[in-house]
This record gives sequence, structure tokens and C-alpha cells, in this order.
Amino acid sequence: MRLSPQTRRQFQRFRSHRRGWWSFLILGVLAVAALFAELLVSNRALVVRYEGKLFFPSYGAIHTGREFGFDYEYEVSYRDLRARLATEGKGGWVLMPPVPYGPNENTYIGQTFAPRAPDATTRHLLGTDQLNRDILARLLYGLRNSLIFSTGFVLLTYLLGVSIGCAMGWFAGWFDLVAQRFIEIWSLLPFLLVVIIVRSALPPGVQFNLGILLGVVVVFSWVGLTYYMRTATYREKAREYVAAAEVLGASPGRIIFRHILPNTVATLVTFLPFYAAASISSLTALDYIGFGLPPPMPSWGELLRTGTSNLDAPWIVASAFGALSLVLVLITFVGEALREAFDPKKFALYQ
Repeated sequence: MRLSPQTRRQFQRFRSHRRGWWSFLILGVLAVAALFAELLVSNRALVVRYEGKLFFPSYGAIHTGREFGFDYEYEVSYRDLRARLATEGKGGWVLMPPVPYGPNENTYIGQTFAPRAPDATTRHLLGTDQLNRDILARLLYGLRNSLIFSTGFVLLTYLLGVSIGCAMGWFAGWFDLVAQRFIEIWSLLPFLLVVIIVRSALPPGVQFNLGILLGVVVVFSWVGLTYYMRTATYREKAREYVAAAEVLGASPGRIIFRHILPNTVATLVTFLPFYAAASISSLTALDYIGFGLPPPMPSWGELLRTGTSNLDAPWIVASAFGALSLVLVLITFVGEALREAFDPKKFALYQ
């Protein structure tokens, strides 16, 4: 893909902003780690060699204990299998992830439910919560849920906000007036009350999941972007190149997508990190008050709620608050670098 000279200069300016560039790289590493969390934190083995055969359980089928010589039909405990194969000495082995615990797993079966402090010998690097679940596992899988939610939120919010805003600015007249009145009424609806109503109105067989929560949040979050796109479209519509395109017979769709939107990309890119940060904050807040992701799905808000109710185990709230603060600060630094790189007032001339 060939980039225009202006785009290449914007990318160079973004890279020259060291704080934003390094924040972008760190955020990328965290995103990759979250997307492939099964390779780092999981109670499933990466590779198993048993009776001369290789198994790859991380992204494969579920293997029962009977397949590996145990007397039960549910999924095998790979930690127990590793210990048994090590004592047998028949050439079998199990390669586990660096942190061999799942996000919803009771890591102290048969023992009391109580938070346990971080312990490197047991590989509970951040300790456990009150249900004996590993904190690091829930943080990493919670980050994945947050990133999935944030990506869907940004895509859908931009789709609605940009489409409606451009239509309001381009068609103007009665369409613009009706759309403004609708937006004013829509923005007065109480967001939290609607979330509560949707959760309580779901049929018994339908679970309140990530997709439903994302849809509810998106329908209340596109309003702000429409005003910026409406103003930008009004401004670009009055320029000479739009009039020239109309004289040449270009359709409204071609003018909007080929001329107006590329000239408003600075606005779209600048708001992108802040919408991502707002989505993560919203999801965390909803999880904290109990109206977010359904249990036992890992989430940072649930960890914060658990930590505040167990202040005698400060590693819980410290881990969740530290992870949330780190991600939000990194996104803010990236947004700052993007704003400077795409600032039309600061970089309006070709060099």
C-alpha cells in the first residue's frame, strides 16, 4: 500500500513523539499478550507428549482424564499429568504456560476460599482473590475482554456518528433540523437506567453477554461525534473543490467518501484514542457496580469490586487499579502524539 507524502510525514511526526511512540509499542505488546493469553496464562498445556504422541491442548479439543490414564471423564488436569509423567520416567512430558492457571479456576481445590498473597514459588505472581482464582490470569483475560469491547465500541460508534454527522452536514435543511431534535431527545435518556431495564427485560434463556452490553453502550455514545462531523462536513462542503466535484457530476456519496472524509481524518484520528479510553472506563465502571459482564467472565471492574471488599488483601485492588491506570495512561499518551501529528494548524504546509 502506497502512502501519500502527507501521510508519511504524519507518521514520521508521530514516531518523533517519543512518549507517544513508546506508549503505542507497549500498548501493542499488551494487546498481543492479551489476544494470545492461552500461551502465557492458562491451565491447559501448550504441548503434551504421551505414549509417543503429541497433543496441543491450548487451541485444540478438550481431552478427558481417561485419555491420559486417569479414571475420570472430565477435562484432565495438566498440572497433575505433568507431575505424574515426571515421576513415571517413561519419556512423557508436559509443557505448561509460564503461569499455569486459568482465569476461572479454583487453584486451591479442597482448601478454604481466601485471598492468598503473591507467591513466586506457586507462580501466583499477583496472588489470588477470595475464590482462589489467580489475579494475573483474570487481569490478562480481563484485558482481552476490554480490548474486544473497546474495538467494537470504536468501530460501531464511528460508523453511526460519522454516517449521521456527514448526512446532517451534507443534506442540511429539514433533515438536519429533525436529526438535531432527535439527538437532543436521545441524549436525555438515562444510560444506566436503560442498562438496568435491558438486563431485567431479557428472556430467561438469553444471557446478558458482551455483545448485548456493547450494543447498549454504543447506542448512547455516538451522539458526541455527530456534532464534530456535522460541523466538519458543513465547513468542507463550502470549499471550492466540493463545488468543482459537483460541477463534474460527482455523486454525493463520492464527494463524501472521496473528498470530505479524507479532509476530516485529523478529527477522526484525534478522537480515536479517547473514545477507546472512554469505552474501557465505561466497561470497568459497569462491571464495578454489577451491571457489566456476567460472572464469571474476567473483568477489571469485578476485580476492583472484589479488592475494595477485601481491603485486607491489598494486592487485589492494587493489581486491578495499576493495570487500569497503566492502560489508560498509555492510550492518553498515544492520543496526545496523534493530536500533534495530525494538527492542521501546526503542520499546514508541505516541507
